[in-house]
This record gives sequence, C-alpha cells and structure tokens, in this order.
Amino acid sequence: MRNVAFSVTRQRLLWKHLNRCPYSLAGVSSNNAHAYHHELSRGILPKIQYRGAKSRATISLNDLPQPTFTAEHSIPETENVGPAYPTVVQQARNNMRKFDNCVLLTRVGGFYELYFEHAEKYGPLLNIKVAQKKTAAGFVPMAGFPFYQLDRFLKILVQDLNEFVAISEEFANDALGNFKSGGLLFDRRVTRTITPGTLIDEKFMDPYENNFLLAIFSPRTGESLYSSEIENIPADFAKGSIPRSLISTSIGLAWLDLSTGSFSTQTTTVGSLASVAARIGPREIVLGDDLEDGIKQSIMGVLEQQRHLVTYHSAPTQTLSMSSWTPMLETGVPMEVQLTFTNEEVAAGSLLLAYVKERLQGSGIKLQPPKRRHDKETMSIDKNSMRALEILGTSKGGVGGGKGSLLHTVRRTVTKSGARLLREWIASPSMSLQLINARLDVVTLLLRDRTLREDVTGLLRRSYDSERLVQKFSLGRGDADDLLSLLRTIEVTSEIAGLLETQFILSEASSEKDSCDRNCRQSLQKLSGRLWLEEPKALAARIANAIDEDGLTESHRIEETKNADMVSMAQGVLDKEGSSEDQAAMTRLSRSKAKQKPSADQEGEEEDTWVLRRNASPMLESLHEALESLRQDKASLTARLREDIAAPSLTLRSTPGQGHYCHVKGSKEIAASLKKYVAARDVKTTKSTRSFHQSEWSSLGSKIDQAKLRIRAEEQRVFQLLREQVIVNLVKLRRNAAVLDELDIGCSFATLAEEQGFVRPVLNSGLDHKIIGGRHPTVKLGLEEQGRAFVSNDCSIGVEERIWLITGPNMAGKSTFLRQNALISVLAQVGSFVPAESAEIGLVDQIFTRVGSADDLYRDQSTFMVEMMETAAILNQATAQSFVIMDEIGRGTTPEDGIAVGFACLHHLYHKNLCRTLFATHFHTLADMTKSFEHLACYCTDVTEGRGGSFSFVHRLRRGVNRSSHALKVARLAGIPEAAIETAQTVLENFDTRSAGSFETSLRQVATA
Repeated sequence: MRNVAFSVTRQRLLWKHLNRCPYSLAGVSSNNAHAYHHELSRGILPKIQYRGAKSRATISLNDLPQPTFTAEHSIPETENVGPAYPTVVQQARNNMRKFDNCVLLTRVGGFYELYFEHAEKYGPLLNIKVAQKKTAAGFVPMAGFPFYQLDRFLKILVQDLNEFVAISEEFANDALGNFKSGGLLFDRRVTRTITPGTLIDEKFMDPYENNFLLAIFSPRTGESLYSSEIENIPADFAKGSIPRSLISTSIGLAWLDLSTGSFSTQTTTVGSLASVAARIGPREIVLGDDLEDGIKQSIMGVLEQQRHLVTYHSAPTQTLSMSSWTPMLETGVPMEVQLTFTNEEVAAGSLLLAYVKERLQGSGIKLQPPKRRHDKETMSIDKNSMRALEILGTSKGGVGGGKGSLLHTVRRTVTKSGARLLREWIASPSMSLQLINARLDVVTLLLRDRTLREDVTGLLRRSYDSERLVQKFSLGRGDADDLLSLLRTIEVTSEIAGLLETQFILSEASSEKDSCDRNCRQSLQKLSGRLWLEEPKALAARIANAIDEDGLTESHRIEETKNADMVSMAQGVLDKEGSSEDQAAMTRLSRSKAKQKPSADQEGEEEDTWVLRRNASPMLESLHEALESLRQDKASLTARLREDIAAPSLTLRSTPGQGHYCHVKGSKEIAASLKKYVAARDVKTTKSTRSFHQSEWSSLGSKIDQAKLRIRAEEQRVFQLLREQVIVNLVKLRRNAAVLDELDIGCSFATLAEEQGFVRPVLNSGLDHKIIGGRHPTVKLGLEEQGRAFVSNDCSIGVEERIWLITGPNMAGKSTFLRQNALISVLAQVGSFVPAESAEIGLVDQIFTRVGSADDLYRDQSTFMVEMMETAAILNQATAQSFVIMDEIGRGTTPEDGIAVGFACLHHLYHKNLCRTLFATHFHTLADMTKSFEHLACYCTDVTEGRGGSFSFVHRLRRGVNRSSHALKVARLAGIPEAAIETAQTVLENFDTRSAGSFETSLRQVATA
C-alpha cells in the first residue's frame, strides 16, 4: 500500500514537471513522447535517463497527447474567492449554508453572535446593535448578546417570529484539531435546531400548556388499507372546493411533546382534521414533502384556516415498522400492541420521529410508548363548537385558557402539569362511564373530606413539574438543581401516599359503610395504588446523600457574579458607543448586577465550590482528603514565607493569566528580604503592592490545581451515575407524576364544587338530558363580578321532548341557555361536578353548535355561507347520541328563505338525526309549522314592561311561544336615534305578517310621512 502511494505521488510530480513551460522531457524526444504518455497513463513509470551535458528538446502544447484519467471521486473545483474570512466567521458562514432555513446563533466565548445577513435582518428585530467586523475579506455585519440571555432572544425568534434557530456551540479542539483549525482552541458545530414544535426546557415555554408537534401522513390514492368510520361531509369542504373523493380519505396523525415525552397517534379523515387539530393545539405541523397535490391542497386548506405553522420534511423512503422506534422510546411496544396501529399511524409516527431526530442533531431522547387514540373513546367537539362555547379560549381571540374561557373558569389546579392535563381532559371529554364515575368518586371523597383535600393540595404546592424534569434527564440536560427538584417531588409523593393510606385505615375503622363511600374510597385507592415508591425513594436517598445544597447555592452566586461582569462589560460598551435607546434596553436588574463586582482586595482569591458532598463516593472522599492535606501545606508555606520576608500581609494567590504568585502589601519594606529568593520573579509591582513568583508555591499550586481537577472529574462521574439512575426510574417517575396530576385535578374540581355549589351529575348510556337549576359557569361569574345575579333554568330534553324550539326577545338569555347546557355535558364527561341543582345526563358522542355570526371574506365566504357550512356539518354528522344547539338559523337571508331553511333543519334533525337539540329562533312561524312534531316542545323567554316605558327581561324559560322579539326596546338601549325608533314603530304597527300588501302599504305610509 505504501509503495502504491509512493508511486502515485511520484507520478504526480512527473506530471507537474511535464506541464511546466517550456514543455521539455529529459531524454524523451517528440517521437517517443506518445509511448511515454501511454506507459504513464497505465501507471508504468519509464526509466529516466540523465546526461552530463545540457540539452533541450522543445515541443508545443498541441503536439502533446492528452491522456484520459478516470477518477473514482471528483475533486471539487476551487474558486478564487480572494482573502479568506477569519476561521470563526468562516465556520459561521459554512453553518449558515448547511442550515439555510435557520437563524444561526454562534457561541463565541461568553456571547452568541449573528453574522452577515442574519445580523442585518434580525439585529433590529432583537433590539441589539449591528456592528461591522473588519476582516481581510472586508467588513462583516455582526450582532451578539450574552450567553445567559439566550432564552430571552429564543423566545422572540422562535415563539414570536416562528423562526427556526440553529445553535452552534464551542467544542475544545485536541492537538490535531488545533493544528487543522490554524491554532483555534475551539471548533463550532450545530448541536440542535430549535423550532416552535421542538422546545424542550426553554424558560419561555408556557408551563400550563403542552407544546405539541404534529405529523400528518396521507397515503397515495388507493394505498390506504384503513376503512374510515367517518364518511360524512365536513363543514370545511361543503362548499365543494375540494374533490368529494378526498373528503373521507384516511390520514394518519402522530404528535408528541418533547418537553414531557408524551406520544400519541390517531387515524382520522381529511374532513375531521380541522376538529382534531383544534383539540390537539399543535405549535408546529410536519408534512411529508411527497404529498400528492390534491391531498396537499386539502390539508393545507384546513391548516391555513387555523393559521398553523407547517413544515415540510422528507418522508422515510421505506415503510418503517414500529420496532424501529424503540431506541427513542423508554420501553418497546409489544408486537401484539403494534398490530393495533394502522399503517397511516405508523407512517405518521416515523415521519415525526425522523423530523425530531434531525432537529436534535443526534441527541438521545426517551419518549413514552405511543398511545393510540380512537374517535369513539372521547366526545368529539368540532372546531366551531370549541370556539363558540369558548372551551379553551375566548371567541374574541383571547389567549388560550384566558379569562372568560371554560378552562380558566374551572381551573383550580396548583401544579403546572396538572393544568396541562386538565386542558387535555376538557378538550377530550371521556365516553367511558367507568372512567367518568371513577373521577367523580375521587372528587366526591375530596369534597367531603376538606382536611384531606387541603393537606394534599398543600403537599402538591411543594412539588415540581416532574413530568418535564424527567424528560430533561432523558435528553441528557438535567443538572443538580433538577435533581433536587426531583428529590422534593419524590418526597412529596411519598408523603401523599402515606397521607392517603392513613385516610383509608381511618375510613375502614369508621362506622360509615354506605356503598357511595366504599366506591369513592376504592376509586381513590386505585389511583394511589398506581404509585411506585420503592425505587424512587432509593433514588431520592442517593440524591440527598450526594448533592451539597450549600455548595450548589454558592455556585449559583459565583455564576451570577460572572454574569454581572459580563453585564458590566456590555454596559461599558453601551456607555461608550451606544445610543440612549441602547442604554435604556439594559434592565434594572442587569444594572444592579453590573454593580456587583468584587473589590480589589478580593481579586485573585480562590473560590472553591463543590456541588456534591465529600462522601458522595469513596474516591471523592479520598480526593478531598488529599486536597485538604495540600491546603495545609499551603497554610504552612504561607506562614513560613511571611516569617522569612517579614511580611504579615503576604498571601498566596492564583489566576489563570498570571499563574501562582505571592502577593504582598508594602513593596519597599520587603525588597531586602526577597534577595535571598534568587528564583523569585516579579509579576506586578505598584507603589503599595508587589506580586512575584516563588518556586515552592508554583509547585504546590500546580498540585492543588491537579487535585481540584480530579475532584471535578469525580463529581462529573458521580453526577452521571445519578443521571443514569433517573433514566432507570423513568417509567416509575412518569407514572407517579401522572397520579399527582390526577390528584391535583380531583382537588381542583372539589374546590370548585365547594366554591360554586356544583353537584355531582348522574351519567348513563341513555338519551336524556335533565338539568334542574342549570347555570352557565362562565357567565355566572362575570355577572357576579358586576354585582348582578344569574337566573338559572331547567332543561329536560330526550326521548319525550327531543327538540326544544325556543323563542323570545333579544338579550333575554336564549344563547346563554343553549351554551350552558352544552358546557354542562362537557364538564360532566370530563369528570367534574356541574353548575346545577341536579343533573342526569346521557352520554354525548358529539357536540355541535351553530351560534354567532362571522364571515370569511378572504375565502369568499359570506356570513350566510359560513352559517350554512356549519349547518351542513350538523345535518351530515349528528347522531342520535349527539347534542346540538342552533341559534337563529336563516337570519342572513330573506324572511321567507330563512323560515324555509329553519324548518328544513328542524325537519331533518327531527326525522333523520334524532338527536337532542336546542333550537332558538325569531321566526315564530316555525312553532306553527312544527305542531305535528310530537317530540318537539316550545319554550320562550319574555319581557316585563313597567311604567313610563321601562321594561326588564325575564330570563326564566316558560312553556309557550313568544311572538314578539321586542327588537325596538333593544335598539333604544343601543342608542338608535329616537326618530328612527318612531319610524320603525310605525312600520311595526301597520305590518301584517299574513299579507304582503299590508307590508307594502306600510312602506308607502312611511315614505309619505
């Protein structure tokens, strides 16, 4: 091999010699030049003859034969790019080209920096100054910020601007890397690309909501092997802009939250995608880049309506099995479980995991095994109902979970993970009677035992977000603070388990033996029985014995001091070069930190802080003993040197720049004493101090440094063992976290029921909905804040009265009544008590709403068109087990057309859908047209008129029909001019609904008035 390499090298040298001008060959004439080249092209090196006398044989370039070489690997052409950028800048440029869809943040010392066009574009958006770095290749735009402000700027880039960010970190070069990089101490490589859907532990993440990343897979036409259960036409595509053949096309969904490790899959249809996406609430959606155009347009049409961020990724070229997911899961998926997943789900999961793996740049991850979701296991709430009922957010575009939403109203959780689970429950109410009743049992017991509830709540307040904590360790990111947080959570879990066990023992000993108490106690026992304590408690003991909390606190103080130095440096630059706006950008906290500088006397003093206890391991203990011995030697040396040179102020110091040196105050007095230290070399001398090297201290200081390095290395080894122990207990810790979250929700619902007077609902598999004294949970609180009372109402629809036709004046509470009954069903199937005096509810499989008015002019959809699309979804999809509320159908067109549409809807709901329906309208004629509907009942609200034209609304429903909407009273309240009110009154007095001629006569009278 060596001979071959030598031969090739020699051959290249010959070619180099051959190609020089003038073209001459020593000892080779033009006649045998071809033979020479032929042999050379075959790898045969002819013998070169040399002469004593000089001679020259000259040939032209065109006379030389050109041999043909076949290269196995092409050599890239080099461009004449002129002067090169500095290596750091060139590294950034290379990474920018490699990750061209990301904003690159490059770590340089204590800063993250942006270069070139990234600095020019994002510097102003981040409110950081853009400078010009002078290089041999010209000026390079650059901007930067201190490393400890990374989360602040990531929030702006990722969360606010929806940008992808690539983080390029520093890696120390070894000797070879140092040589290759031209003497650079560090190489810079991208370690992670951050997108809105791949956040892990960033401080700006919303702790009360999941950060889901969703992948959607659609097989090519004819490839789907999954027969969808949903064959109905959805509202989103009722206009016909999407081919009807694609509406019921099966698609696979897979979504995960990297911050918690939760992982789920589901098979649905393109028509149901909007509702499923609204329920999941993903921050980012991944699509395969090989989607067919028809499916792609359909899916994008749905996602654009909800303004989702969509990313395209190369789908795996081969169909992957779920077994290939195992390296990324905490436990593998058994084969019998794998068979329950559809091909679409497996493909979506593979696409999702491939995308995550690329974003994490090879970092390990341990997700929970995927949970397969089914359409039939939860109540379906379509996106229109989710918005109209304001379940997760307000209809005015408020923040998710904000004030006015159902989630905000019922949330009394005290943990962050509990709040996230509550959102999931409310978005997906259960269809399992067994599960719902088990949840209600826990709430019932906690409501009755206030002391137990308060004790559990108090303990939960001391816990940490262990769901996200353990996920950090699975990604190799957990630190000592996270270990302590995990320790506290395990301690809380153990105390709660003991508290519940004591309660069970006392309950058994009490005389109360009714079945309700037994059921409640058994449900709580089953919940607490899911706790795994033995191994986590052993882990907690190891953490407690290893972590030195005082040392950890001190290390934080030192880190803050270093950050303060960085802020001080930045402040100095701003004071010198920055504008007033730049200086104002420094926060008060940063300014206060900048003042926390060590005094001159403290400079050079060593600050040794150890995160782990000395006895965390036998090796660590012996290393600390060795260090202590060296420190005693240092103290002895200090005392001897002070005596020898008569300098009581002498101290032995060490800094990275000056090494180990002696520091003395009063340099003149010790000048004579230092003469006997021939090897002493001055480091720094001032009028009042003197610093010098001394051989004994230099040798001893090096030994101390080596001892500290060995301690640091041993601490890292022990800390890594603790991390591994967390990973070993990953499954148990996650299960315990789930139990704590459910307990938190149980305590929250019990507290809510006590505060608001909620009652336990009775659920069954029937079709009745019987509510006594029902209230709207959100509106009631809003009225109470204004000092007003809420009027409760009864509702009894089902087998006997399947549809309620509700009439009455505007502002009399018809829409509130409709919504409150839908929300009561949602709360009941979540497992909460409900706002009523009593409630008996048959399970609801789907909730549909058609309330409010809106248009979508961007998609050429008028208010009436949107109304009809939502109505189409109801008539096509509602089943006998569904719950429908419809308000003012047909109001966006002529009265005649509106009445016809309204009657058609009632007729279809009554004869085809057979579902429980609350139907509010101002078309009183519909009451007459539906008299033959045996299972339809009419109810109404009213107005009470007083003296002087005063009136008040009667919000209590009564049986009957109100044929006056009292619109002019509401118009007067709204401030309509009195002249306009009088004109309307004239028309109204002369208007006869049974005669169009009377209507025309009234118009002529108004025109001539």
